[in-house]
Amino acid sequence: MKQESDSLKKYIFGPVPSRRLGMSLGVDLIPFKTCTYNCVYCQLGATICKTLQRQSFVTIEEVLGELKDSLDSRTGNVDFITFSGSGEPTLNSDIGSMIEQVKSFAQVPVAVITNGSLLYRDDVRKDLSKADLIVPSLDAITERTFARVNRPHEGLTMELIVEGLKKLTEEFQGEIWLEIMLVRGVNDDPEELKQMAELVRGLKVDRIQLNTVARPPAERFALAVIAEEMSDIAKVFDSRAEVIVDFPPLISPRAREKGGKGHESHDKDIETAIVSLLKRRPCMVDDISNSLGVHRNEVIKYVNSLTKDGTIRRVEHDGKWYYEKA
Repeated sequence: MKQESDSLKKYIFGPVPSRRLGMSLGVDLIPFKTCTYNCVYCQLGATICKTLQRQSFVTIEEVLGELKDSLDSRTGNVDFITFSGSGEPTLNSDIGSMIEQVKSFAQVPVAVITNGSLLYRDDVRKDLSKADLIVPSLDAITERTFARVNRPHEGLTMELIVEGLKKLTEEFQGEIWLEIMLVRGVNDDPEELKQMAELVRGLKVDRIQLNTVARPPAERFALAVIAEEMSDIAKVFDSRAEVIVDFPPLISPRAREKGGKGHESHDKDIETAIVSLLKRRPCMVDDISNSLGVHRNEVIKYVNSLTKDGTIRRVEHDGKWYYEKA
């Protein structure tokens, strides 16, 4: 049985149910909301530190120690180890070393979810080369729309973003799933989408994943594109395109193969685990239940208590209720 302090991890979160990756064990290498962008749709709110400066930020040994502990307690219930979290993961200058070390002891594929803003840099692409899967974003094709949807650091241009993405697809040996996040009235102009589709058609990516706002965004005007329009937009792209807005079943594919019913958590401090999870992403009750392995009725008891004392808050988005860190 793990000790109570094990629930107080600083860098590892989950496994969380992912729309793309099954049960994803997250690795968070960046201080909260330190990013190269300030996207209007970000589920974590406005960027606090917008920067292009790569730094170590965290102690490698501490991160890997937490990861090993988490893997030891969750054998068979993790589909991906995912570098993502509270900011842009490629801002961490040690990410390459950490990926390489993780690959030396973990029998789980490694994914990196990145906004793609630093892929023009040779050192960043080299750092990501050991991963199994990279999920970069491309939300615009013109400077005007880039500024509207991603609100990038002043040192970034659309030309640099496209250059980096092209180089990644030419060099990377693993899989690449390109994500395009669409916001109604912001970056869903039909003519621009045609331009984007033309660019993407020439890129060596395995999937084109069309997404839209599914959690409370940084800006209230950042609204979801409706389902019918998402399907129409997918037709603008080639056969690799898929709409990924809906959550898949929340049971790990590995656990399902073994007849399991989901992730079992040994964390004693459930309230602390819930708050840690909500610091990274807003969640519904079922998300929390499946991530922590706690019955949803128990989750309701804890979130009601945390809401009452002001630690978390309940927010409504598109007719669904989420909890987020207050």
